Amino acid sequence: MSGPRVPRAADVEEAAARLAGVVSRTPLTFSERLSVATGARVLLKREDLQPVRSYKLRGAYNFIAQLDDAARAAGVMCASAGNHGQGVAMSCRLLGIRGTVFVPATTPRQKIGRMQALGGRWLDLRIVGDTYDDAAGVAAAEAAANGATLVPAFDAGPVIAGQGTVAREILEQMDEPPDVLLVPVGGGGMLAGCVALLSERAPGTRVVGVEPRGARSLGVAVESGAPVTLDHIDTFVDGAAVRRVGDLPFATLAGHDVALTTVTEGAVCQEMLDLYQVDGVIAEPAGALACAALDVPGRPGPVRVTEGQTVVAILSGGNNDVSRYGEIVERALVHEGRKHHFMVNFPQEPGALRRFLDEVLGPTDDITLFEYVKRNNRETGPALVGIELASADDLPALLDRMAHSPMLVEKLESDSQFYRFLI
Repeated sequence: MSGPRVPRAADVEEAAARLAGVVSRTPLTFSERLSVATGARVLLKREDLQPVRSYKLRGAYNFIAQLDDAARAAGVMCASAGNHGQGVAMSCRLLGIRGTVFVPATTPRQKIGRMQALGGRWLDLRIVGDTYDDAAGVAAAEAAANGATLVPAFDAGPVIAGQGTVAREILEQMDEPPDVLLVPVGGGGMLAGCVALLSERAPGTRVVGVEPRGARSLGVAVESGAPVTLDHIDTFVDGAAVRRVGDLPFATLAGHDVALTTVTEGAVCQEMLDLYQVDGVIAEPAGALACAALDVPGRPGPVRVTEGQTVVAILSGGNNDVSRYGEIVERALVHEGRKHHFMVNFPQEPGALRRFLDEVLGPTDDITLFEYVKRNNRETGPALVGIELASADDLPALLDRMAHSPMLVEKLESDSQFYRFLI
């Protein structure tokens, strides 16, 4: 038996007609910062300006709007940690369909509040389990038991076609198709939808799918020849941290010339901070993913563009919890090579700390963390010391001074298990 039919450009066109008046026609804004840095003309597709602050409304509404009367009466269900749930919630309210969203206990209050506000009386929100997988398992079981329709986040034709309307809008907003389109990738729905349209409407556009380094489910699927479930993922880029890419997105992308690349979570944090501090844009980690792929001074990236090219990066969402910015700054500094942590064994004698400050630290080095455990029965006492440098180039000199000091110093590597307790 053949599987579901892969979406085509015509499906995206039909989705666009269905979404008219529902989703915002988000602006395509010129990024002076990235244009100057790359020499290309870089534009941002601002999907963070949707009513649900992400592109997810496009696929959710296109899927739910096509349900027949019986399915509408039975209601819909989904699992989500944020953006998909908001898209489903708003779709239920607009269409007058009862919906239930299952979220893990780790979902930020801000996102829970937004789902409830967007869905109003049409939404039932249930907190189950500690992870997205827990919530997804309960959602699938409840939908099967109650006859409700499960709304996939990315693995369904109508969802893919709805997400592909992002690319359709980009073509409508430009005089000529872009030379390069950068698309963030989690489950692969938006990338598949964009490729379905562009392969027929603008085949000359180079499409680049950008995955977080710690959750490259599509890249592994391509290498394996089929979707596989990853044993472990880094969930920091939560909007794109998916253990298994969708089967239908993978089938839709087969046979198309799509470039894939990855970006480290630290580079994503750097781009989030640049978007906020320079451009005044609040982006969630997945929202900054596509922009972070560009190769710019001070932040080498995997995607190099040339002078005169027109590049569009999809800024996919802006649902970022303000409480995360401390971690974002920390990860960015570590990625830049400006933040380092050490275990320092201080001699148990007066003046040891003063000598460390005077003889080991440089004039622009700053201690950001100091946790000391005194051992009265030992000659030395260990301390966990965090040091922020003015420049990554200052590290060799610091390490040399440490090597020549009487203190035993161990540098903690950022990829160690212990380091995860610090950020």
